[in-house]
Amino acid sequence: MIKALRIESENVTRFAEIDEVPLLPDHVRVRVRHVGLCGSDLNTFKGLNPLVQLPRIPGHEIGGEIMETGAGVDATRYAAGRRVIVLPYTNCGECTACRKGRLNACRYNKTLGVQQNGGLADEIVLPAEKLILNDTLEPRHLALVEPLSVGFHAVARGRVGSGDTVAVLGCGMIGMGVLIGAVARGAKVIAIDPSAEKRELALRLGAAHVLTSGDHVVETVTELTAGDGVDIALEAVGLPITFTQAVDLACFAGRVVYVGYSKAPVTYQTQFFNLKELDIMGSRNATLADFEAVISHLEKLGPEADSLISKIFPFTEAEEALPYWDANRNDVLKIVIERV
Repeated sequence: MIKALRIESENVTRFAEIDEVPLLPDHVRVRVRHVGLCGSDLNTFKGLNPLVQLPRIPGHEIGGEIMETGAGVDATRYAAGRRVIVLPYTNCGECTACRKGRLNACRYNKTLGVQQNGGLADEIVLPAEKLILNDTLEPRHLALVEPLSVGFHAVARGRVGSGDTVAVLGCGMIGMGVLIGAVARGAKVIAIDPSAEKRELALRLGAAHVLTSGDHVVETVTELTAGDGVDIALEAVGLPITFTQAVDLACFAGRVVYVGYSKAPVTYQTQFFNLKELDIMGSRNATLADFEAVISHLEKLGPEADSLISKIFPFTEAEEALPYWDANRNDVLKIVIERV
């Protein structure tokens, strides 16, 4: 038996003893060392995630170390003790997205911690192909790679390039990934968030301007861009107002990327889609290339990456983590569960 944290019901998390998962061929047993909590985990805890059936072990932002390998796995390459980052998505290989090579958008994807049990447990068994070996990053930073990769993927979807002006709506962890990815590509970033702490961090991470959220945003961005608007507006909040603001912020012939998703219906003045001839795109999950880009950036960032972690809970106190986040939403960027 192994120990795992489960979301049992709305607002209830408890430790449970569960059966150890058998080690299948082509799989690897991983000792979980660090798990980052995501907004999807918080929504599950609050009973707001329609993709989840409870009880569920949360956690898809996972860093760990190899315990043992199954038949068919290169035991020299995947040696015991090596550190790994988990690719938490599945892909069927047969749907239209998979046939187009866009595995991150698989129609039948089952993300760890969402449609299947996640990583908040003593250990987890995964296909070797879903592990990225990495012995260079700080162990706690392994859990930052997946959420930042989601932001980097949105930047890639938006075709952000040097000289572009980009608005980032929302500076949560995904929005910070968007910001970092856009700055890394040479873009000028205007970061928008209600939290003073997150705006301050956005400046440290390379934003040219930071704005508070509100009705003034479109007017201020218009002034900052000499009346043009931004080349790319990236939405990472998931509210109707920010969905429509993204369209308002984009310049003529601009681009809009939605990485957040609104839980409520959104009403648009659709003539701006046509008048501006906008490219409007969704962004889902991340690719291996996005993970690799984030790893490279974090290796350069070094200890500064700690600024992305709001609080670390030891695994023994993991029951307290989601209630803490729920009570301190404005102050939390990323909570990491750590097993020493």
